[in-house]
Amino acid sequence: MELDLAFIGAGVIAFAVLAYVVLDGFDLGVGILFPAIEGETNRGLAMNTVAPVWDGNETWLIMGGGGLLAVFPLAYAVVMPALYVPLIVMLLALIFRGVAFEFRWRSRRKRIWDLSFFGGSLVATFAQGVALGALVQGIAVEDRAYAGGHWDWLTAFSLLTGMALVVGYTLLGSTWLVMKAGGYLHERARQIAWVAGPGTLALIGIVSLVTPFLNPRYFERWFEMPNVLFTVWVPALLLVAAWVFVRGMRRGPDWWPFAASLAMFVLSFIGLGISFYPYIVPPDLTIAETAAPESSLAFVLIGVLLLVPLILAYTGYAYWVFRGKIDPESGYH
Repeated sequence: MELDLAFIGAGVIAFAVLAYVVLDGFDLGVGILFPAIEGETNRGLAMNTVAPVWDGNETWLIMGGGGLLAVFPLAYAVVMPALYVPLIVMLLALIFRGVAFEFRWRSRRKRIWDLSFFGGSLVATFAQGVALGALVQGIAVEDRAYAGGHWDWLTAFSLLTGMALVVGYTLLGSTWLVMKAGGYLHERARQIAWVAGPGTLALIGIVSLVTPFLNPRYFERWFEMPNVLFTVWVPALLLVAAWVFVRGMRRGPDWWPFAASLAMFVLSFIGLGISFYPYIVPPDLTIAETAAPESSLAFVLIGVLLLVPLILAYTGYAYWVFRGKIDPESGYH
């Protein structure tokens, strides 16, 4: 029973992280795009497309981090000292970005806050990617504690994943604006998406080719029989998502590129899960051996069953209310 609860808890945390990536990724992407958008009015319009939903997206980040502490305290105790620097940088950048979002509307010196919004978005995204790369490449563990150095997270691979996430969030942000905006902002976002789309696919390919050589278990999971019969569908569906992206960009409808971009992230996340399973802190700590006692798991999961449907309902309602394109004069329609 404990094992079942542990894997359910791992699924809940994975869902929270994925929800954060797909919901806050385009939000951060819009911030990264700011220097490429000309005119104060157009920048304000871009911010307005995410204004109704941006501050609720961090709910999933809090749930993922808090859930890891509650459900897998040993994993939390190992991951935090290993990734302390990129995670703290990410949180500070998110705070700075949030302040810039609020103060831009109240300040006459909007250029400063525009730069702050861009910088916070870029740094937070890059730090997330670096933390992910450091986790994928493995964390040194000895006697159930972190055994690495202060700078083990900083490698060529983690820098690669940081850059890949920046390009990927740029794709999400640009396709979001293609879907939500018209006029100049729509066309500018299309131009950027045509670059970010192939860039994202290329970087997904590079990271996917490098990852199996970081850990023999990754290689076995992806390339040895009969595993390959169950994993080949992930890159196959990525090709389908790429086709949908191109089809939507060329002929519409405008929501197709954004949906395809989200699909690329979801499939990449599934691929990451295939590589990790059954480890939660590769290459040594599994889901089962890092789980909290059964009573704690049951208590936390009961709360999850009560709260997550409410969060999903509220989030879905917010996106439904603010569906459609935004107009500079009349708002959403």
